[in-house]
This record gives sequence, structure tokens and C-alpha cells, in this order.
Amino acid sequence: MTAAFAPWQQRAYDSAVAALDAGRLGHGLLFTGPAELGKRAVAERLAQRVLCSGDAERPCGACRSCRLFEQRFQRTSVETRPDGSLAHPRGHAGHPDVSFVGYEFNEKARPPKMRTEIVIEQIRQLSERLALTPQYGVAQVAIIEPADALNTAAGNALLKTLEEPVAGRYLWLVSAHPMRLPATIRSRCQQVPVRMPARDEAEAWLRAQVDAGQADAALEAAGGHPGLARAWIEGGALALRGEVQRDLAAIARGEAAPGEVAQRWTAGGDAPLRLRFASDIAHASARDLTDPVRTRRLAAWFDHANRTRELLRTTVRADLAVAELLVAWRAVHPGNPGGRRA
Repeated sequence: MTAAFAPWQQRAYDSAVAALDAGRLGHGLLFTGPAELGKRAVAERLAQRVLCSGDAERPCGACRSCRLFEQRFQRTSVETRPDGSLAHPRGHAGHPDVSFVGYEFNEKARPPKMRTEIVIEQIRQLSERLALTPQYGVAQVAIIEPADALNTAAGNALLKTLEEPVAGRYLWLVSAHPMRLPATIRSRCQQVPVRMPARDEAEAWLRAQVDAGQADAALEAAGGHPGLARAWIEGGALALRGEVQRDLAAIARGEAAPGEVAQRWTAGGDAPLRLRFASDIAHASARDLTDPVRTRRLAAWFDHANRTRELLRTTVRADLAVAELLVAWRAVHPGNPGGRRA
């Protein structure tokens, strides 16, 4: 059964459907918006509508095409990465005219492990599939998510496909970080933004999804982002945020060693989320200050934290990068008693 959309998803979907019905929907789409707002679900519902063969309201959910689409992840093993994106090891779905491209396993690695980027071989295989006649004679849809994970060679190969559109072939990109995509790719895609809702709408939706007692605190911590707030509640991330806050306070007081805290933060797979919480805490602290010098220092540290989070996507020694950041946090709080050394 098709899940109900949140209001902000419905608005994005309705806008795309209106363009489709009016013949104004481009073959290349770029679904944008913050992570956890449901962009991929909007893209998938639109794909189901394009491929639906029912005569009633689309997608009808009853035709063969819709039934196959609903089985889209049953023919292959699917894993969820820490960023919430799906890994499709063989890149196909239950419906023969739908292709999903995302993170895949690198079978050549020993042991096999998940890639951290989308590579050119995946795009070449996708182009070959799109060159075939649709098995159901309606259209073919390919969804790439996260599109910003395309490496340079894959991006160049994708650009060639975008520049040579074929009738009835749709190539849709989903990204929470569209500016990481080359401008040449962005310029050839029609954008479908999934926008953050107003605070009252976000609060009403979140209270209907989770325990109302947790909703307000989670929404405040998530900066008004309802999808992120729900994910944090369901995943227990609010407890992690409290731990990060206590660690930063201990470092500021000189009661904890930055190096030891950095090793603990980077020991698991949640270091990017810890740094996200740390930068949010610094931002909130700066809002409450009246000292312009301290405010500038916290703002600089906030930028440092975000740069470090980006560095964790590379081959940098994560514990050393985070340790440097936490040493800088202690320097932002002069006058505290000297504590243990890093």
C-alpha cells in the first residue's frame, strides 16, 4: 500500500504532476531539498504514475505495472547506508522499466564493501538499459540517489545521456546537496524542490507521527526539520546529542582530553552526526552571547566543525581531524581551569 505523503511532499508531487500533464516535465529532473524530507519517495511516486497503465486516477495501484512497482525492492538485497540512502547491489527493481542507481558493493574489494561513490560503470550500464525499448511500452524511468555521490567520470558519462534525450526516457536525480553536482548537470535538469514546511505545519505533522512529549524538543534540536526530528527520535539520536553536549562542556572546563573524546567520537559510524550536533550546539551558544569576540570565535569554530564533517568523507585520519577541532573548542573557552592534556 502506498504511504500517505506529508504536506510538503504532496505539494512537490502535485507541482510535478501538473507539469507532466501539461507536457512541461523535462526528461531530466533534479529533486532537491534537505535530507529526510522524503525527496526519493516523491520521485518514486511520480515514476509509478508515469508507468501506470490504469485508466482511473494515477497511480491506480491495481494495474500490473503498479503491482510490479510496489515489489521494487524484493528482487534484490537492499541495504540502508548511514546517510539514509539505499544501496542497490545490482541496480534493478521489480518493475522492468525502472532503474535505481545508488551506492553498490565493490565486489573486487576483499572483503567486498560498500562503495562511497557512484562510478562510471554504473552509469554506462544505466545508459545501456535506457537504450532498450520499454518492456511495457510506456516509458523508462531511472532514479539516481544520492546524485551528488557521482564521481567525475560518472558525472561526465551522465552528462552525455542528459544531452541526448530520448522520448519516453526519464532520468531523475535526487540530492540533498545539489551544489556538489557540476553546473553542467544542474543546468540540464528541471528542479523539483521539496521545501521545508512552516513551523506549525511541521509540529502538527510530527506530533501525529511520534510521542507528543518528545516532538517539541526534537523539532527544536532539528531546527524545525520534521523529518530529521522524527529520524532522531526513532533512532535514539537525541541521547547522542546529549552526550555530545556533555563532552563539549567537559572539554571547555578542562575536565576531558580532546584526543580521548575524538577517539570515542570516531570509533563508530556516527562521527558525522556527532559533528552535526556539535556545530548546532556552537550555533545555539553564539545566539545567546553579547560578547562580540566570543561570538566571532564560536562562529569560526562552527565553520571549522562543518569543514571537519566534510573531511570525514575523504581518506583523512578522522580521529586526528576531530581532535584538532576539539582542541580548538577548548581554546574558544579561555579562563577555564587547566585540565588533562590531549
